Amino acid sequence: MHPDPEAEQGAEQTPASPDIRPWWRSALHWLRSHPVLSILGAVLLWVFAEAATIPWFAVADLRSENPEETAMMRQRREEAEAAGKPLTIVQEWVPLTTLPRHFRDAVIVAEDGTFYRHGGIEWYEVWESLRRNLKEWRLARGASSITQQLAKNLYLSTDQTPVRKLKELVITLLLERELEKDRILELYVNLIEWGPGLYGVEAAARRYFGKPAARLTLEESIRLAAVIPSPLKHRPDRESRYLRFHARVIRERMRARSMLPAKADPAERPSALSPADAVDAEKDTTDGL
Repeated sequence: MHPDPEAEQGAEQTPASPDIRPWWRSALHWLRSHPVLSILGAVLLWVFAEAATIPWFAVADLRSENPEETAMMRQRREEAEAAGKPLTIVQEWVPLTTLPRHFRDAVIVAEDGTFYRHGGIEWYEVWESLRRNLKEWRLARGASSITQQLAKNLYLSTDQTPVRKLKELVITLLLERELEKDRILELYVNLIEWGPGLYGVEAAARRYFGKPAARLTLEESIRLAAVIPSPLKHRPDRESRYLRFHARVIRERMRARSMLPAKADPAERPSALSPADAVDAEKDTTDGL
């Protein structure tokens, strides 16, 4: 029996079966074959994803708009709901120009003595913070300027991670570029936390001293400034080692800058502090990192 020539010719022309592997297998094969490029691509994707969460254009709106809610408020509300304790947010806006000068001075010397002279980041404090924290292997020293604290409150969280800190620095520079210093301070004193569910100086003044912020006395202003680093642990209307220590430091700084009379009023003179006072106060000074 002779073979069929046409059949043999057709068999010779039959193409090989194509590679029909799923796309994801092909992608996986490529990733395994190019490990360096794969890692670089993953890093770039992560950087772009993190950068997309930075408010590149929204910061400019703060020149004329007062935020109704901040990232810090949302975080505290979510934490309270998770604990089964719903949180009521209390906050009322007041212009910076209506606040007593001694209140503004107390806040600045307490939190950021060179606020009006630096560009948002006090690099000396940043390096000193890193040096001490690495030396003691704990968060022993804060390094956040007023603008950095505002950036964290507005857009970030209290997470102590390098990524959050890097984003904080970027947002800080955006705030300094887009806003005047007085506007930054106005946003700060109206939005920072002063107790559970309590935000801004107006809400704090009414809660703790039963008066509007415009009528705060020197001593009340110093007490409010003293608890800014740890507002959930300490109250300005209750005596404690922490409060006495920080109020004394603020008062001495104000006097050194000629913001106070050379001799303090007897009613405002702080009581003597023991070494235990300073140790107790130092434990709660890392919230601003």
